[in-house]
Amino acid sequence: KEYRDVTINGAVSQMYSEMAGRHRAQPGTIQIINTATLAPSQCKRDHVVEMHNSSLKYPVIRKVPLVAKKLRTTFKSRRPMTFVR
Repeated sequence: KEYRDVTINGAVSQMYSEMAGRHRAQPGTIQIINTATLAPSQCKRDHVVEMHNSSLKYPVIRKVPLVAKKLRTTFKSRRPMTFVR
């Protein structure tokens, strides 16, 4: 199996979580035989290979400052703005 993570420990944690979720396997019953860091050319799984594109862009979400307590309402008639002009 291939897992994309910054560290090998993080990848092992992902594997334990997946095995527990999909197969109801307990961590004590899982035997890890080998771990390795793969070069991008050695990756085979689609969900790992699709992250190798260097032109990936993600939306930048900025924190919106809170409105003063006296101006807040429980229900709003319009959507919140998630960006600062």
